[in-house]
Formats: sequence, C-alpha cells, structure tokens
Amino acid sequence: MSGTTSSGHGGGTAADPFDEGGTSLLRQPKAVWATAGASVVAFMGIGLVDPILPSIAQGLHATNSQVSLLFTSYFLITAVAMLLTGFVSSRIGGRRTLLLGLAFVVVFAGLAGTSDSVGQLVGFRAGWGLGNALFVSTALAVIVGAAAGGSAAAILLYESALGLGMACGPLLGAALGNASWRYPFFGTATLMAIGFLCITAFLKEQPRPARKTSLLDPVKALGHGGLASAAVSAFFYNYTFFTVLAFTPFVLNMTPYRSGAVFFAWGVLLAVFSVIVAPRMQARFGSLKVLGGSLVLLAVDVLVLGYGSHTAAVVCTVLSGAFIGVNNTVYTELALGVSDAPRPVASAGYNFVRWFAAAAAPYFAPKIEEWSNPHIPFVVAAVTALLGALVVVVRRRALTHEAAEHRPQHATEDGVTVFAN
Repeated sequence: MSGTTSSGHGGGTAADPFDEGGTSLLRQPKAVWATAGASVVAFMGIGLVDPILPSIAQGLHATNSQVSLLFTSYFLITAVAMLLTGFVSSRIGGRRTLLLGLAFVVVFAGLAGTSDSVGQLVGFRAGWGLGNALFVSTALAVIVGAAAGGSAAAILLYESALGLGMACGPLLGAALGNASWRYPFFGTATLMAIGFLCITAFLKEQPRPARKTSLLDPVKALGHGGLASAAVSAFFYNYTFFTVLAFTPFVLNMTPYRSGAVFFAWGVLLAVFSVIVAPRMQARFGSLKVLGGSLVLLAVDVLVLGYGSHTAAVVCTVLSGAFIGVNNTVYTELALGVSDAPRPVASAGYNFVRWFAAAAAPYFAPKIEEWSNPHIPFVVAAVTALLGALVVVVRRRALTHEAAEHRPQHATEDGVTVFAN
C-alpha cells in the first residue's frame, strides 16, 4: 500500500475523511442510494430486537437466555456464511448476491413475526442472518463500484448507513414493538422488500472478479500472523460488544420506548465516533494506541454498567457506543490492510472468527447470570475487552505493518474494499 501514512505508535498525518469527494457525497447515482438505503435497514435488523427482548420473553413465555438465542442463531449463521459470501458473489455477481440476501431477509423476517414459540423465532432469525451476511458483505463493494466522488466518499456513505441503521433499529423496534413484539419483524420485511425493488430497478450488474473465490480462501488468509492477531483481538472485543447489546436490555428492564431511546443515543455515538472521531484520533495518536486505549476504557465502562446504579447503567450503555464506534473503525482497517490477501478474502476470514463471539456472548451472558448474579456477566465482558487490548500489545509487531501503512481515510489503491463490520 502507498500514500499517506500513520504511525502505529503515535503521531503521523492523515487526510480528513470528509475531504475526498466531500462535495459530491450527496450527488450519487440512484443505484448507490438504493444500496445504501437497504444497508441502513440491514443494520437496523441487528439492534431491532433490543427494546423488545423482555416483551418477546413475556409473549412467548421464554427465559432471558432462550430469548438471547435470537442473537446467537443470527450471528452463528452469519459467521459461517462469511465463508460463502465471496464464493457466491464471485460466481453470480454482486447484484444477484444482494438480491438473494434481501430475499432471504424478507422471507425470514416475515416468518419471524408469525412465530408461536421461541424455537421457531430463533430458527427464522438464523435464516435472516444468512440473508444479512450475503447482503452486508457485498454492499460496500457494490457502492464503491457505483459511487461518484471516489472510494473515500463511498465508504463514508456506507459507514454513515451503518451508524444510522444501528441507531434507528432500536427506535423502530420500540415504536412498533410497543403495540406487539411481532410488528418490528413485519416492518423489517416490508422495508427490505422495498429495498429489493429499488435495487432491482436502479442497480446494474457489477463486473465479476477475474478470479473466483473458494470456500477455504478466507481460512487460508488467517495463516497470516497479523490478520490472525486482528481477528483474535476482535473476537474478544466482540464478546464485550454483544454483551452490551444483547444482555443490557434485561438489566435496564425498561419499557420498549425508553429502551429504544437509550439504544438510539448509543447508536448515535457509535456513528459519530466511527465516522468522524476515530479517523482524527488515529491521525494524531496512531491506530494501535487508539485501539488499546479504547478497549481499556470500554472495560471500565462495562464494569461501572454492571455495578453502578440504574442511572449509571443507562449512562454507561450510551457511552459504550463511543468506544464501540472507535473500535469498529480501527479493527476494520487492521483487518483490511494488515495482510496481502485480497480485501474481500481478508474481511471474510476476519469476520468468520469475530462473529463467533457475537454468537457466544448473548448465550453465555444470561447463563452466567443464572449461575451467579447480574454483575458477573459484565465482569466477564470487561475481562474480554482487556484480553483484546492485551493481544494488541503482545502482537503489536505483527500489526505494525498495517498500522504504519494504512490510510485512515479508508482510501484504497484499488478503489475496492469490503467493510469488515
């Protein structure tokens, strides 16, 4: 890689992510807006169930740990599907992969709303996860290929869609879930169906890669020490992340509206710190220092969340969005730049590892509460955040290549990258 550099140990300079293509960010082809809009809805699906988890538990007479399987099934299938996405898109093309993913989401989100048992709901949520993996893993490459204003403008638009989706998902879940826990699923199916029609109408087929991706290419890419280190650190971090996202609603024990408002504020901080703050911090201090410091602060935050008053828990839940936003951005760049593997392959290998933690945390956090008390799941989450930081420190030499040569504005020399979050 070449171009503007930043030191992994502090200092360095970086271009502002708003400079390149900033004036043309809003002047995009209809295909870009169609894909970005569908991306917002796709990311809404992650936090959609947050405000209604207690309502689902009550409506289906399920325990907290049973309802948390909605996240576990979703992300377990997402992790495994990461080995399939490159295989599929390199054979049928980006447009058809997007449409296939959207079709899965429409069908399984709609079926989720008809569930009569928590087992059915968990199963349908797994199908939803497969569709979301196919869509999300392909969307950024499609946006970059179709966007005006350069790759940085396209990636900024995509990351904005991610932040908006993560913020609005809990709001949609609260607004519709206040009437019935089933309505958010029907609402998501409807919005994704609209996205399907828009992409069908406005997006032309994208050029297929010259080389087809095999199912094992992402696993082979993990043989690179730097990529493996980034994936392992992100695995520990994701356990913390999804303990906050999936277990905290039970601790807060608020109405759907209040819980939705808390996680909306959380999502806003996540978006702001991911798109605006993180690149500036990286330019000033370096990626590894920013990531290590943010992970330590996240560990402190979740400890206070677990042991503080109810008000402190609300504040710390919202504040965690800032640390999560910073971490997401830095981990993305580490995963995409640390190895010589093609970016889609590196991203798939990285996500294959880290999404298993997103599946584990929602399952184990309620179980740990049942075995001990409500504080201990947050102690475990704090420990995993610190383990993520420890991997960064111990493996800093393996990660230094990327930290010294990546471009924090997310620009790439080939103009195509795949967002790892």
